[in-house]
Amino acid sequence: MAMTGSEHEQQDVVDFLSRPETHAGVPVEIIVTHISRVFLAGDRVYKLKRAVALPYADFSTLEKRRAACETEIEINQRTAPSIYDRVIPVTREADGELALDGDGMPVEWLTGMRRFPADCLFDRLALEGEFTEDLAEATARTVAALHESAPPAVAQLAPVSAVVRGIIGELKAHQQILGAGVDRLAAGLEEAAAAAAPLLQRRISSGFVREVHGDLHLGNIVLLDGQPTPFDAIEFDPALRVIDVFYDAAFLIMDLLHRGLPRQANRFLAAYLQERPDFEALRLLPLFLAMRAAIRAHVTATRARAPEEQGGGIDPVLQDEAVAFLDLAQDCLMPRPPRLVAVSGLSGSGKTTLARNLAPDLGPRPGAVILRSDEIRKRLAGVPATRRLAQKWYRKSVSKEVFRQLAETAQVILDAGHGVVADGVYGEAGQRAEIGTVANTAGVDFCGLWLAADADLRAERVDARRGDASDATAAVALQQKGPPPEDAAWDVVDAGHGAEVTEKAARQVLEI
Repeated sequence: MAMTGSEHEQQDVVDFLSRPETHAGVPVEIIVTHISRVFLAGDRVYKLKRAVALPYADFSTLEKRRAACETEIEINQRTAPSIYDRVIPVTREADGELALDGDGMPVEWLTGMRRFPADCLFDRLALEGEFTEDLAEATARTVAALHESAPPAVAQLAPVSAVVRGIIGELKAHQQILGAGVDRLAAGLEEAAAAAAPLLQRRISSGFVREVHGDLHLGNIVLLDGQPTPFDAIEFDPALRVIDVFYDAAFLIMDLLHRGLPRQANRFLAAYLQERPDFEALRLLPLFLAMRAAIRAHVTATRARAPEEQGGGIDPVLQDEAVAFLDLAQDCLMPRPPRLVAVSGLSGSGKTTLARNLAPDLGPRPGAVILRSDEIRKRLAGVPATRRLAQKWYRKSVSKEVFRQLAETAQVILDAGHGVVADGVYGEAGQRAEIGTVANTAGVDFCGLWLAADADLRAERVDARRGDASDATAAVALQQKGPPPEDAAWDVVDAGHGAEVTEKAARQVLEI
């Protein structure tokens, strides 16, 4: 991006911050974005707002840049207080020289930050194959807590149709790069936005619109002290961070899908919904994912075209990535039909492992929501998932309530157009009939899988568990008996030869 006329006034400051002498002689790394220049020196980071006036960010005056820095510190200290320090002036001293946080007149304002290891960024972890499903789950808990603590916003939102029209306008401006798929996606976005408008309006009045992050992708989360830490929330336009909380979460899900991490995306969604059971929002997920992917498509397309002074050529790698975002948006608007799969069997048969392996490929992206009877039982008891329960919580009356709640939640999710995997023993005919009725009521395909494995093998697996929601012990597994169900809708799967063999057999039954 070429320097504007206003930015020339910042050149002295840019040169000053670029010199190692300014930072006790340590080398300076500089990152330039469309709105900022970031100077990394030793364990410090200084972010300079570029003196630009864009439709969504106006930093054209010194006072506006100071206000933006103050807002950036304020909103990011909510999630990353160990990163965001304070607003720091660049001053003109009595001798005419510039100084960092000196005694003279401020001539520029910076966001002062503490540096963190770049290899702890989530986009780096994803690239190295180190963004695990467990980390996705931990991230979901962090994001859910952020959304829970954010106060509901009273600002009037632009109608989703207007937001979609803006996205479509940007896509069409880059149609030479993005290709013919733009017109097809535009029609789908407009149709989905019109259908979603009443629900979105109800969610505003119900407190689901809050001041959240706004730019929640993998490049804006870092692992610090073992904790997922979101940073770089949008400070320059409140309209981009005062949004539906599910739209905020959808950005991260979309980014995981784009990077070929569907299982992590599925675990993130499931864990988020455990913390915030906002199942009605699943109706909006195809639209939200498509909007996020479409925005990334036009942003990437913008980066793909070189400036005119550099010949105006098109970077083929960035063009391919932009088109991939466009294709993902289209796929999200044409979801697979929802279905209900029950994964059952005695303790240690491998239900939870199989459920997690199958869920990403069942129903709309990022896959089916797993409802696990063990976790529902712990919520009924009001204890963490890994805390062992007293025997009274396994009375028949409690189990009946557990499976009733599981069926009820499955019905809500299916009615929202999403898929469900029900994970439980389902050793009683009444329980199996109850979950089958849910599928019939919702008008979706149903399949029950009964995992069969030898008692000694099951006991061995149970004994190896650590940090699991199930309270079953090896002794319990050995005592459990029961033939597989005879219901026609349930298929017996041999689960005695390892998770991969079990999954392959289950996929054959489900035809996925």
